Amino acid sequence: MKNLLGLVVFGCVVTSSVALAEPSLLVVFPQNNHQTSAEQIFFLGTAPPDGQVLFNGKPITRSKNGHFSPSFPLQLGENLFTVRHRNQEIQIKVTRLTDQPKLPQGLAFAKDSLTPAVDIARLPGELICFSAIAPPNASVSVKLANQTVDLSPQPQQAQLPSNLAALTGRNQPTAQSTVGKYEGCTTAQQLGSLIYGNNTISGAVVQDSGKNVDLGKPEFQLTLNGKTITQSGPGTIQILSPAQLPVSEVIAESGVARTGPSTDYSRLTPLPKGTRATVTGKEGEWLRLDYGAWINSKETRSLPGAIPTRTVIRSVGNRQLPGLTEIFFPLQIPVPVSVQQDNRTFTLTLYNTTAQTDIIRLDDNPLISRLDWQQVAPEQVKYTFNLKKAQQWGYKLKYDGTTLFLALRHPPAIGHNRHKSLAGIKIVLDPGHGGKEPGATGPTGYLEKDVNLVVSKLLRDELVKRGANVVMTREDDQDVSLVERQEIISKEEPVIALSIHYNSLPDDGNAEKTKGFGAFWYHPQAHSLAIFLHNHVVKALNKPSYGVFWNNLALTRPAAAPSVLLELGFMSNPDEFEQVVNPEEQKKMAKALAEGITQWFRSVK
Repeated sequence: MKNLLGLVVFGCVVTSSVALAEPSLLVVFPQNNHQTSAEQIFFLGTAPPDGQVLFNGKPITRSKNGHFSPSFPLQLGENLFTVRHRNQEIQIKVTRLTDQPKLPQGLAFAKDSLTPAVDIARLPGELICFSAIAPPNASVSVKLANQTVDLSPQPQQAQLPSNLAALTGRNQPTAQSTVGKYEGCTTAQQLGSLIYGNNTISGAVVQDSGKNVDLGKPEFQLTLNGKTITQSGPGTIQILSPAQLPVSEVIAESGVARTGPSTDYSRLTPLPKGTRATVTGKEGEWLRLDYGAWINSKETRSLPGAIPTRTVIRSVGNRQLPGLTEIFFPLQIPVPVSVQQDNRTFTLTLYNTTAQTDIIRLDDNPLISRLDWQQVAPEQVKYTFNLKKAQQWGYKLKYDGTTLFLALRHPPAIGHNRHKSLAGIKIVLDPGHGGKEPGATGPTGYLEKDVNLVVSKLLRDELVKRGANVVMTREDDQDVSLVERQEIISKEEPVIALSIHYNSLPDDGNAEKTKGFGAFWYHPQAHSLAIFLHNHVVKALNKPSYGVFWNNLALTRPAAAPSVLLELGFMSNPDEFEQVVNPEEQKKMAKALAEGITQWFRSVK
């Protein structure tokens, strides 16, 4: 499997699918000169089942057909492995890189260690923090606007593993040496009249001059053994005027809002195209919006002269359309929104909004039992839709002019024909990867994209037998981008969407012991489906359970329908791989999935 954001998540190096002329020793992962920061690494490959496979002279265990995936510890630096089977030998070098900061030699700052590393803009009164890596026992400070900020040596901190560690269970923090790490902070108030000229400071409030103030780049100073050097920081610092804050508008169809200024931070509810918000901070190419989220500036445009976004709301309207209820919120300006799904409730929050509401009409509705609203904070209105059933079937949000439209889908009409139990149900099947995106690799070089397509077609046939209308995101080995797959789900508006995959592991995973069926969901409306299919397949096929995961993946994020990504087994496990490529096991998997889908629909009537 690959991370469906488009980045490699799991440790398999993909090789071309090659038909071997005759049995031979093959190592598909890692390739020679592989680099990693992991403390251990697994090898994946195969050899004829007769004879032993030796790693640095020691025999390893293999599957019935000769596949192997042993793990070995890594020392820092170069690690040499010799893999041998009879008269064949392969040598592989793996370099373990340190994840500890590298201390500089002599009187110098460590390369690329000065922060802020990009241009930043902050409001008056906010903390502005600096950091550097320098030799121990040095004196480090920063000069900014004629003020000196001392940077202090930092105590030892815990280092968090990447998110991928949750997939291996190795996600405990580890101690990280902070020898040589210096940090310090100041605020705009402390910069005082150096920023705002003759304006005064009253208590904790800096008087606004009405103009942004550019402070330039901080000057870092390092003193050691009586010698001193200075170096400019890479990022400039600006203090924004609260009276002249810029306003930006989302120009992407679905603006990606995050909890912080990089793709490392978690996603929030996407912002519909046309959303406007006041910018209260900047960090590189990222903008902080007034309701707290960050967005990449490439997904926005500036609105010169626009005043901070504020609106009132009075009436809320609705209408029933075939298969859905549409609720519309007339506003003066398109404001940021967020969504929360709970058991039997759907909550929509409008920011920078004040209610002037006296009347809301909502007749008897097949989906909604009652609509409640509340001004939960100044300029923040929350609408809670109480639902008649726990299972939710998808939603869409969009702006048309300054009116926000929310479409909530009704439960599907599930057939009563015993032989056509899925009659009238549209299902999108997404065979993962394809074309130039091969996915994970098995020990023989067999590619995930190929088995994904085989099993998806078998599943399609089983679903069609039960009366379902099945839409495939690809029918052959072709490139289909993640965005295109998401668009298919949004356009087709299926009742459910399933993305079919087979799994692998990060470098430090235990490939010999890790196997089983896994299910991944993102929106609460997909949780029931993920749990049900996981439990059904594990029981029906007597398969190990890998687990059920909340996961921020491109093919779990579509909100138009409950969308689940399934990992049917592990390409990297020698024993399970033999089931993965077995045609009879593939048919059993497809039939179990189809029966699980059918039973789930019956359970949520």
